[in-house]
Amino acid sequence: MSTRKKKPEIKSLYYITHIENLPSIFSQGILSHRQVIDRGVDYSAIYDAAIVGNRKLKTTPDGRSLWDFANVYFQPRNPMLFRVVQEKGAKEIVVLGLQPRVLETPEAYITDGNAANNTTRFFDYKDGIEAVSAIWDTINSEWWNSVDGSKRKIMAECLVPGSIPPDLIHSVYVANHHVADQVRAIISPGDLPVIPEPNLFFIPARRYRITPDLFLAEGDMFFSNMQTLTVSVNTVGIMGKGLASRAKYQFPDVYVVYQDACRKKWLKMGKPYLYKREASFDDELIDEPGTIVTPNSIKWFLLFATKHHWRENSDIDGIEEGLRWIAANYKSEGIKSIAMPALGCGLGNLDWKDVGPIMCRYLVQLEIPVAIYLPREREIPPEFLKREYLLAERAG
Repeated sequence: MSTRKKKPEIKSLYYITHIENLPSIFSQGILSHRQVIDRGVDYSAIYDAAIVGNRKLKTTPDGRSLWDFANVYFQPRNPMLFRVVQEKGAKEIVVLGLQPRVLETPEAYITDGNAANNTTRFFDYKDGIEAVSAIWDTINSEWWNSVDGSKRKIMAECLVPGSIPPDLIHSVYVANHHVADQVRAIISPGDLPVIPEPNLFFIPARRYRITPDLFLAEGDMFFSNMQTLTVSVNTVGIMGKGLASRAKYQFPDVYVVYQDACRKKWLKMGKPYLYKREASFDDELIDEPGTIVTPNSIKWFLLFATKHHWRENSDIDGIEEGLRWIAANYKSEGIKSIAMPALGCGLGNLDWKDVGPIMCRYLVQLEIPVAIYLPREREIPPEFLKREYLLAERAG
């Protein structure tokens, strides 16, 4: 029986660039770095000199430099975009969506990962589609790490010799509506959609401000800019599903610390365990580790038990006790800002309308920025997201 992967439905390719480059792109196309230099195009760089230099030295199978190709991605939400957003800020960056027929450009290459990586392979169109099919699930994943190669593979590219004509651009993706208005003023796009996609730029899709320091967010907590990330766990040392599984996959050291904390009884119901991780968070996620330092570089992980055993439902009384511990100890522990999931509201089967007010009651006491990431499993009625509900005085 054949194990060949089904050919993926490739609806778009993507080009990452600075907003200031849009006028030249819409007049001359997406140019290779060589053509940018040869034509004397005034452009705003988004990659530092080291990355650009590395790509100049890397060659394709026919001996040409990567500088001779315009590079586009199958997945724009990748380590390169994460790096650029950290360095430049999301408001300066746009992602252009391109027609998939770009892939069929004569002499183009398809790669099975970051083209500048030494282990990446180069293919013609037919074999390249097969190679991409084999890693399609990785390309479309929400996260990656360096251990299993997903950080390299999610950056699979199409390398187009010379340039890509502007009429192949079908959409412009931006971080928010304000940037969308700027783009429309720059390019007068007519029927070309300019689409705000905050999640693409590692930004919460929505934010609900409860107090100046406390807000609710819809999005991916693991890309929060808060210093401390909270992972809901059990007390028996098993990270099976949900956020715990994500932490185990993306940050294996967190899992090792968690198991040790369970064995030594440092982690209990009502007593979270704070892992003051020293390794760079950015190095785990960007494409060129060790080349940037941002306020987001160092992350701590607060392991917060919401249940005793992984088979059980979450314990709302134990959650409240753990929140009481945070309110009493965050200053002495050195927590400067914290992101938390809606504790017990995912796989723990608790309801936000019950948990939300308890979380806000304690977290509003913290004199630091606090983000609560809402459950992604179900939509919450708007009345349960309002300040009046979450901070209302309750009997008992």
